[in-house]
Amino acid sequence: MKAWRVHENGEPRAVMRLEEVPDPVAGPGQLLLRVRAANINFPDALLCRGLYQARPPLPFTPGVEICGEVVAAGDGADASVGDRVMAQPPLPAGGFAEYAVADAAAVRPAPQALDDAEAAALHIGYQTGWFGLHRRARIQAGETLLVHAAAGGVGSAAVQLGKAAGATVIGVVGGPDKARVARELGCDLVIDRRTDDIVTTVKEATGGRGADVVYDPVGGDAYAKSVKCIAFEGRVLVVGFASGAIPTPALNHALVKNYAIVGLHWGLYNTKDPAAVRTCHEELSKLAEQGAIKPLISERVGLDAAADAVQRVADGTTTGRVVVVPA
Repeated sequence: MKAWRVHENGEPRAVMRLEEVPDPVAGPGQLLLRVRAANINFPDALLCRGLYQARPPLPFTPGVEICGEVVAAGDGADASVGDRVMAQPPLPAGGFAEYAVADAAAVRPAPQALDDAEAAALHIGYQTGWFGLHRRARIQAGETLLVHAAAGGVGSAAVQLGKAAGATVIGVVGGPDKARVARELGCDLVIDRRTDDIVTTVKEATGGRGADVVYDPVGGDAYAKSVKCIAFEGRVLVVGFASGAIPTPALNHALVKNYAIVGLHWGLYNTKDPAAVRTCHEELSKLAEQGAIKPLISERVGLDAAADAVQRVADGTTTGRVVVVPA
């Protein structure tokens, strides 16, 4: 089969190579999947660069999230050939390939309301958003949610989940094109960080109160602005550091203003509380069937274009999700 492989760390466009490799085989408890679509996540770029918290042995195939079709089941794996599922192929054999294997216990049925590309983009980003907003920040209907990078893959999921939870959503973006996308996603107010003052705009929009919950996958200056416009008893949800700058919070400021800094590492739930991950998938599937959430797919690219697409995601020039469709 064809698969992208990384033999040395560096920028995705430079180090990803499309190669012929042996077809994978499902082991005990595993499923062999034909990859129908593979979502590109920012961690795929970090994996190429050797900067992710997990560092698979070289060479490896990126692609941490797919929608696939079951073609074979290993001993003890409960699935039917032809089932359409969502999966996270364990590295070093990721999903930017024609076939992949995944642990049957972690595979989830793909919602019928979503096509292959949308289903491939539902699991990680929306699970992160759901756990962040509901389990960690405890968002309530009527609260104000501030989402950084609101037109991106992670931010767009948080916008939709915030609206589904009954929050007023303020989206922060960079540039008029991304502002248009954020409005179409349902943001009640969009702030262009390139031209608007984030702190002043948030305070004006909330009557001086500030945002009750901040969803921050960016870090750096985004975090610094967030704590200047956080509400009394607000929660700043730290999701990631796409800017490359990890903040160093002034804890005396958190004390004086009575706000909480809340971290989220969604991957830990897979080992610490897998039942919660299953429950979350059921909730997300319901929301998808109701039309309350729908991954924003800005591009569908062929397998041969995956390296360029991963690079563009890494560079922050894309909106929503870019998905590799091997067929």
